[in-house]
Amino acid sequence: MRKSKAPLYMITWRCTRRCVGNCSYCSFNLEAGNFGEVSTEDGFRIVDQVYDFGSPWFGISGGEPLLRRDIFDIIGYAKKAGLEVSLITSGFVFNEDLFNGLVRNEVHTAVSIDGPREANDRVRGAGSYDKAFSVMKRLSEAGILDCLVVTLNRYNYKFIEHPIKLGADYGARMVVFHNLVPVGRAGPNIEDLAPSPEEYEWTFNHLYDLSKKYEGKVQVNVYSPFYARIVRQKNPFDFWDWFTTRFLGKCTIGGNYISVTENGDFRSCGFNEGYRLGNVRTKTLKECWSELQRSDFHLKLRDKSNLKGKCGVCEYREICGGCRTRAEFYTGDIFESDPACAYIPKMLRE
Repeated sequence: MRKSKAPLYMITWRCTRRCVGNCSYCSFNLEAGNFGEVSTEDGFRIVDQVYDFGSPWFGISGGEPLLRRDIFDIIGYAKKAGLEVSLITSGFVFNEDLFNGLVRNEVHTAVSIDGPREANDRVRGAGSYDKAFSVMKRLSEAGILDCLVVTLNRYNYKFIEHPIKLGADYGARMVVFHNLVPVGRAGPNIEDLAPSPEEYEWTFNHLYDLSKKYEGKVQVNVYSPFYARIVRQKNPFDFWDWFTTRFLGKCTIGGNYISVTENGDFRSCGFNEGYRLGNVRTKTLKECWSELQRSDFHLKLRDKSNLKGKCGVCEYREICGGCRTRAEFYTGDIFESDPACAYIPKMLRE
């Protein structure tokens, strides 16, 4: 039995960048290089370090994780260690053997689906909706459907109830909405893909209303820092309980997150490819986490008084602070304002 308790509930390993899909907002460019993948033995090492760190959950993402031939060897190793395992798939490579492997190992499986067929296929490729829907249905029937994952973009933001209803109808635990972070393949296409600040504002207000409509049927969560401001404005009485125990959208690069990449590097943001912290072959997860908590750079990011522009004077900066990776992409300065937010701080309106 483990004696330590980790500060993070889950550690995620992006086990590969390989994918047969061509989603226009993908958070990396496969064409930019494969960057290498750790061996099966190093995959076991990652599991051991997650176990030693104390996190009860081991998350697996990609790329398409099911393209790794050893994926069920590593999942089985994690399950034997007592970890709960979650995995996200596009459904693009799904077959009976892969399905049976997920069921056999009781993997909590999430499916990416971005709205109704036309909106989904516009950014994820023709036929991708039908594949994802079929996989979702089978996982639901097997009792291992965990989440539906949506990336908001200009083509699907008006149809956000569709995946929520799917989640409720097929027994998903949660439907998660990501805002669009301009990294990887999304970067060069961001003007065509990203909702405007006003569109985000409408979407997040509508998502809050839908979260109440579907309460008790499926959880709705939003991976975007400024969704916290929306909830604070709409529901101040229940806000702090929600913010501290249920909200998943806080910007984490200030030292509140760590994950592992396909080559074994540790990093402090799920989207930013910079700011690496070491590698699993030469450092442990515990060591990197400890160094992260003492890092001058990350401590400066954690202190919201260091933010610039309207983020720096916003009365909601302590619960929001914007997406630092997006701010860096647009301005070249990781401390600058997040340009996707439509809100004008009170100080600038007076």
